[in-house]
Amino acid sequence: MSQRVLAILLIALVVSIGASYAVFRLVKARIGVASGPPTSAILVAARSLEIGTLIKDMDVKAGQWVGQLPVGAQIKREDVVGRGVVAAIYEGEPVLETRLAAVGAGAGLAATIPPGMRAVAVRVNDVVGVAGFVVSGMRVDVLITGNPPGAATPAGPKVKTLLQNIQVLSAGQNFQKDSEGKPVQVPVVNLLVTPEQAEILSLASNETRIQLILRNPLDTEPTKTSGTAMANLFNEPKAPAPPSAPRPKLTPVVLAAKPGPPPPFRIEILNGPRHSEVKFDQKVPEEQQ
Repeated sequence: MSQRVLAILLIALVVSIGASYAVFRLVKARIGVASGPPTSAILVAARSLEIGTLIKDMDVKAGQWVGQLPVGAQIKREDVVGRGVVAAIYEGEPVLETRLAAVGAGAGLAATIPPGMRAVAVRVNDVVGVAGFVVSGMRVDVLITGNPPGAATPAGPKVKTLLQNIQVLSAGQNFQKDSEGKPVQVPVVNLLVTPEQAEILSLASNETRIQLILRNPLDTEPTKTSGTAMANLFNEPKAPAPPSAPRPKLTPVVLAAKPGPPPPFRIEILNGPRHSEVKFDQKVPEEQQ
């Protein structure tokens, strides 16, 4: 075989390999684009944003989201900048509408109050604040102690459960949820209540002594209690009555009837045409009387 023919075959082999490789890359790219999930532009947090933070332009950045966008995902910066954070957003997470305060609500504690609810401050100490364990995000019951209205209170002061399953919105100046539940010594706590509960709590804080009782956040069932008075604490509990011995069964006694007097003897006397009858009483023995 001449060198000319060999060179032509070698060139044809190289061209065919190159063409095959180019077709393979082109087909692979088209198959990958057609089968891969779509991506969308989305705003994500550039740093971890705590509750109450006012979002600035540097706090968010553009990112790519693979697949369907989450509900409420934010895309435009102007829709996010200047709004407060009501739920923590961690770095790299998408900025969702549900984690932002309403437009114009600002930041801080007020932005975390849901519509229709109120925040009421309650003065606490080590006892009222459950030794500092009443922190943001906890659930508490509100107890009141005082004398019921009236001229005479013979039973003494009374304690009653006023409100149940109330959320602690903030402890002092800290309104971020503490996942570790560390104690925080603060002078006041803010409770999240309805307007009706706010009126009740305001009156109770002025006229009675308030104490907060910590409860499990998963325990949401209300408990019915009647309260207790001072007199009930000193009442001696009544000892249970000893069990009574079973009464013996009484057998009915049938009394024999007392025998009556025996019938008298009768003697008929026949004297010719005359007929008469004489009666004699029988004598009853003494043992039968």
